[in-house]
Amino acid sequence: MPAKVLITERIAQEGIDAITSKGYNVDVRLDLTEDALIDIIEPYDALVIRSATKITSRLLDAAKNLKIIGRAGVTVDNIDLDAAAEHGVIVCNAPTSNIISAAEHTMALMLAAARHVAQANESMHAGKWERHEFQGIELYGKTLAIFGLGRVGSAVATRAAAFGMRLIAYDPYCSPERAGELDVELYEDMNDVIKEADIITVHLPRTSDTLGMFTAKEFAAMKNGVILINSARGGIYDVDSLADFVAAGKIAAAAIDIFEEEPCTSSPLHELDNVILTPHISAVTKEAQINAGCQIAEYIWAGLEGSIVPTAINATSLPPEVIDRIRPYIPACKMMGRIIHEILGRVPKRLEIVLEGDMSDEGADPLIAGAISGLIAYKQVCPADGGDAVSLASRHGIKTVTSTKDNAGEYASAVRIKADDVEIASTLYGVDRLSRIISILGYKIDITPAKHSLIFEYVDGPGRIGVIGKILGDAGINITTMQIGNKPEEKCALVYMNVEGDVNDDVIETLRNSIDLKNVWNINL
Repeated sequence: MPAKVLITERIAQEGIDAITSKGYNVDVRLDLTEDALIDIIEPYDALVIRSATKITSRLLDAAKNLKIIGRAGVTVDNIDLDAAAEHGVIVCNAPTSNIISAAEHTMALMLAAARHVAQANESMHAGKWERHEFQGIELYGKTLAIFGLGRVGSAVATRAAAFGMRLIAYDPYCSPERAGELDVELYEDMNDVIKEADIITVHLPRTSDTLGMFTAKEFAAMKNGVILINSARGGIYDVDSLADFVAAGKIAAAAIDIFEEEPCTSSPLHELDNVILTPHISAVTKEAQINAGCQIAEYIWAGLEGSIVPTAINATSLPPEVIDRIRPYIPACKMMGRIIHEILGRVPKRLEIVLEGDMSDEGADPLIAGAISGLIAYKQVCPADGGDAVSLASRHGIKTVTSTKDNAGEYASAVRIKADDVEIASTLYGVDRLSRIISILGYKIDITPAKHSLIFEYVDGPGRIGVIGKILGDAGINITTMQIGNKPEEKCALVYMNVEGDVNDDVIETLRNSIDLKNVWNINL
């Protein structure tokens, strides 16, 4: 019986034709609510969506036959990837389908805002000839600040350079080498970028770190007359504050294509003449739609036929028996990558994955992908997969190395990550194969990390733990578990402490000033 494919959002007819040409039964059902989709999803083998359909754990529970979800576009932040992995459903996307369209729309918005194109057009259609009302500015010689030098940000940089613009950028996960290739001056502090920019464009994913990244504080620090562009993700600019600063004249103009809640038909920005608004059309070109539809059609076919899915986010091309053995270590590698990022405070230049014990003859690419996803979790539009992890690392200036070790000491298997001068190792335990840290910074410990943890490194001596406990207790912070590791030769100790709730900077500073600490890190996984 032919596989059944459900398409819930509009894609190019060429994409639909490509799927039906494989002999599959294709149903197109648009504008479904979550409940309506849950009611009909059970018989379908594949699901094709764009950005509006939300893939939740509840939906996946009902999708008894679902094998693959294809996102006809770049981002997958509307898909619960963990739930998809638990249900054994492959998630893939079309990450290169709309890069050119998005970059060109950014340039269109930039030019329109700089030259008042939309306003002049409206005036002409009203039968007016107000030539001197629409004096604009040239892009030539202006400083363009690009926040996010990923695929689209890089494409914008190339096009802006052709206009003779000076290019600066903020992207803590972009290597200086990559920025140099684009002739972009990379800054370490976003506040320094803001002060120099004539025009600012953002090309960032929507994460907890980027949501509300630009507020009244940042707008106030900008140049008078700055122009702001957003064709990336809604919520990066605080809309209410942005409207206030545009109305006051501090920000000369803004051009926005994407909104926090869509469709957006009313906002403070709608009331302002010098704000250009477009309805999320940066990827709505004939070419981008055909590319996305046809790419997803090919990937859906590959997934249903059991072949390699090139952009699979939660699957690899390794044999199933290998995947079964290494899959539990992927979250461990992501966890270790996050901890390494907290400790280093930057992207490492070199990343080595050491497979120990029973892991020594397994494929390392998915583990590299896990570590990279952890290291650059803030930046990524979607997680790395085994197929692109090495190239992704290279784009961020990270050299990846893998090695093996025949034994893992007292453990059956372990994975060790060495990132520059930071080293951490993890093993798995129990029926649920939970991750345990067994070594960090050369200290031997054995602990399952919680969502919130503190790591202390200090010169060993009596009373240290008591002081830490009292400070945390006074702050109302409960310690759930902890492990202590020692380096007798250096007279140093390390404490890995799981706590309930986040620990604020004031408490960290009190701890730092109360004990002879070499280091303290506040870890949030």
